[in-house]
Amino acid sequence: MRNRVLSNAHTLRRVMAVLMLIPLLAAACSMSNLPVAKNAKPTPAPTQAAAQAQATPASPGQTTAVKNTPTAQATGSGSSSGQQQAPPAQGGAWQVPAEQQAVVKVVELVGPAVVTVVNKLDASSGFSGEARGSGVIIDSDGHIITNNHVIEGAARDGLSVIFSNGDSAPATLVGADVISDLAVLKIDRQVPATATLGNSDNLKVGETVIAIGSALGDFENTVTVGVISGLNRTLGGNDGTTMSNMIQTDAAINHGNSGGPLLNLSGEVVGIDAAVVRTTGSAPGDQSDVAEGLGFAIPVNTVKSITSQLITSGSVPRPYLGVETRAMSPAIASYYNLRDDKGNLLESGALVRSVVQGSAADKAGIQPGDVILSINDVPLDDNHPLVNVLINFQPGQEVTVKLIRDGKAQTLKATLGTRPNP
Repeated sequence: MRNRVLSNAHTLRRVMAVLMLIPLLAAACSMSNLPVAKNAKPTPAPTQAAAQAQATPASPGQTTAVKNTPTAQATGSGSSSGQQQAPPAQGGAWQVPAEQQAVVKVVELVGPAVVTVVNKLDASSGFSGEARGSGVIIDSDGHIITNNHVIEGAARDGLSVIFSNGDSAPATLVGADVISDLAVLKIDRQVPATATLGNSDNLKVGETVIAIGSALGDFENTVTVGVISGLNRTLGGNDGTTMSNMIQTDAAINHGNSGGPLLNLSGEVVGIDAAVVRTTGSAPGDQSDVAEGLGFAIPVNTVKSITSQLITSGSVPRPYLGVETRAMSPAIASYYNLRDDKGNLLESGALVRSVVQGSAADKAGIQPGDVILSINDVPLDDNHPLVNVLINFQPGQEVTVKLIRDGKAQTLKATLGTRPNP
């Protein structure tokens, strides 16, 4: 009996020891499975100075890789890029990865300054309904930059803007420029935020950029991230004009993004989104290359020059020669037998198809059939069409025009006029 009692006492001590360990094991399991907060409270939008001080890199010319991944999705694992993320802060609150913080802060800073532009079209122009694009507020006076093609064809009192918080306001057109595809609107109310215009001369290929706009015109700002893919690109327009010195980016730009800002990691506007090029090569027998992710923006230095004139005078005085031309090619030269003064078929230049009566070209003696080779020794070719070369001069300026007429070289003087409003 004594041995049995001792055995029971021994058993009791073992049971008690196990019972004492259970809370400790339970606590350990609880510590190892602390849930990660999935919805961290958003921090208040920083001031512009604070955001620019925290955004990296500080210089818009410096490059930092930023992954275009969700910024507030907590899983407790590494990022989708494969890079190991820092462990959660004490208490389990999710922290935005360092490589994404600059993007988040720029969006918080500039997002409220980006608006949806609504254009109710004038039915008398042959169109009906409405067009939508994007715009960016640039000052406390309510000036908004957008594209000309976003606002053209508007009915009287047909322009308005919708802010990121859903509020709306009527807008008036200050001025527009067809050639640069830029326009300025104005609203008469307090603005929620303004964007800072940067310096596009400092851009570097490979630099991270952010596009914000009303993609597909759905009244909500969309953010896309990419890099500067190229600089000084030339883009042909549907109206025969050519836009030069364009910024090329792979940040996704969709219909509705037109007129929205392209930003660097300091939160500065470095361009205004203007166009996207896509080809599928899907037609039967189509051997053309497939193009995807080719977005283009107007450099902000061009934007500043044009919009300052639009705000001041409502228009941009453009030099005007007064000719309708067609770009030369070997095929055209061969068909019309257009040769230089040495008997060789012309390969470049601008074939004059007509001359406006009383214009600078008419007064200078330029005739249909002439081939203009250069203006002030700037040659005309695929990369330098006449309309782009003339932009470098001012109305009233005298220029030297070199041309070929009937196989003979001639040099004429022309005093440029002012381009009439379209």
